[in-house]
Amino acid sequence: MQRLGIDVDEYAILNIHQIGVNAPVSYVFQELLQWNGDANCWPNHIATIAGIDERLRGIKIFFLGFIKNPLQQWFQKRKFWGIKLFELNALKITQVPEQSEVDNARYMLFRCSGGYPIGIFAIYTRSAIVEQGEKEPTQLFMVVGFNFYGREKWSQKSIINSLWEKLHDRATANILNRLKQLCEWRFAKIQNK
Repeated sequence: MQRLGIDVDEYAILNIHQIGVNAPVSYVFQELLQWNGDANCWPNHIATIAGIDERLRGIKIFFLGFIKNPLQQWFQKRKFWGIKLFELNALKITQVPEQSEVDNARYMLFRCSGGYPIGIFAIYTRSAIVEQGEKEPTQLFMVVGFNFYGREKWSQKSIINSLWEKLHDRATANILNRLKQLCEWRFAKIQNK
């Protein structure tokens, strides 16, 4: 609520992951803004990016890469693109820290809809807070909050939620680790030139 201005109490599943990146905050965020769905950070073989606009305002994600299989022309003719997992619609993209920010924060906040996870997705970057033992100059957060069935009251007692949360924990941690490696590698290349 303090950082993104949204309430997450309504979501049955909430994953917040943090990783330090050895690159400046502005560089890491610019890398995130250039994402087109093809980077090896995202599990494209499971959740294929089929529609993404150049400003990251709207993103469509489909299951198991159906968009790239040999039947693509057949699907296109029938205006059927496979099984849609969800859509991300940007609520706010803050490319420049607000004047009130003291830790150089930038973020992208999306509403998830049109599929199984009805909720929010955010990528948040800020400078390290030394008092909290953060060593890398950039702290990168990924936040996923949703209800598996689309409504909180439907998902409170399901065993599927605990399994799904573990799956999301692992996927989110993997994506962040790959983002860290990619940003640090590219930034080191720039510095070495």
